[in-house]
Amino acid sequence: MKVRANGIDIEVEDTGGESRPVVLLIMGLNMQLIAWPDNLVRGLVDAGFRVVRHDNRDAGLSTQFDHAGTGNLLWQGLRYRFGMPVQSAYGLQDMADDALGVLDALGIRQAHVVGASMGGMIAQRLAATAPERVSSLVSVMSSSGARGLPGPRGDVVAMLMRRPAGRDEAALVAHSMRFVRLIAGSVYPPDDAALRERLTIALRRAYRPRGLMRQIAAVAADSGREKLLARIACPTLVLHGDADPLLPIACGLDTARRIPGARFVPLAGMGHDLTPQLSQILLPQMVPFLQAAQKPPTT
Repeated sequence: MKVRANGIDIEVEDTGGESRPVVLLIMGLNMQLIAWPDNLVRGLVDAGFRVVRHDNRDAGLSTQFDHAGTGNLLWQGLRYRFGMPVQSAYGLQDMADDALGVLDALGIRQAHVVGASMGGMIAQRLAATAPERVSSLVSVMSSSGARGLPGPRGDVVAMLMRRPAGRDEAALVAHSMRFVRLIAGSVYPPDDAALRERLTIALRRAYRPRGLMRQIAAVAADSGREKLLARIACPTLVLHGDADPLLPIACGLDTARRIPGARFVPLAGMGHDLTPQLSQILLPQMVPFLQAAQKPPTT
């Protein structure tokens, strides 16, 4: 369903019933709400939560910003490299305000917020700037954005720069499959047939290559978030794979270090993809944490 949030249209999936505590799931770069594994959503619902997912702006079925153009990403990349301000059509704070607008549109006063990758960055901003709306924060395979943290592995950078062999569906899916297999790692590789189906469904639902470029610019332009993390006061869990080639585990460690009282859990063998099999690793960490954060404080 569509809701009006922060002045734009946001596509939302709402599962589990209105009387339950809410978990808001925020997905990462150019990913759609359907990228959250069904068994992870079902596991949260079975644990007693109402699960709200949405397509970020410029992704999936939410408002696109093609009127804003994409700018010169190479030039912006050089500016980022040398510590100069990066220009972007919108910022991660705008995307955090979108998520807050989703809660407003659904009449939700407070939610547990879970973000993956760029979604974790958005979730961090939401927890820091609207603390009264966030019961707890789970930051998954994300980063504080601080300068000096290690970046993607060389072969991942090369793959990011590579264009698909064609523009037809088969070529686009094959290109995405190569990238996902690369960042997922060897310990929890995605099943090829399931991955092809997942990517084909996503491609047919929405294809937003220019939205991807604008979201990359938004991440690069998001300066100062590492200092903002000290303001987060809610219970926080940071989950990060030790085999992540896109955002190395040092990024997760730094995030946890900067958030007062945050708990860091390294996940052995996990790369940078949420496959259904990884739900069996994530849920045993997330569910007890969320349930404990839901309990009122003892007096």
